[in-house]
Amino acid sequence: MKLRKEEIPIALELPVATFRVAEWDNMAVAYVKLTAGADATPLLAGLPDDKCQCPHWGYILDGAIHVRYRDGEEEVCQAGEMFHWPAGHTVWVEEDTSFVEFSPKNELKEVYDHIGKKLASAS
Repeated sequence: MKLRKEEIPIALELPVATFRVAEWDNMAVAYVKLTAGADATPLLAGLPDDKCQCPHWGYILDGAIHVRYRDGEEEVCQAGEMFHWPAGHTVWVEEDTSFVEFSPKNELKEVYDHIGKKLASAS
């Protein structure tokens, strides 16, 4: 099975972010584009520790993404680097960034559902 990133359905589209997600067996593969200044932190409020509860594995294509973990530790993942973000994190970018990530599909759906509810209540 294969897909071009442009063929992956858009699962979530915001003014500062586009998340394209396909489900393969129990995994979700995502192609994510974030615009400079995008910050997931406000959208995760209300989840345990106000952090994403889904682990992700992936590869940064362009730009860099800042990650803050539950314990307060921070790191920056840059273009050309692979990553693993365990459950209990938030992310933000200071420059346009794109990456590919793999996640357990059920956990990812819970996070996206939460974000969808936050967005719906804000409008």
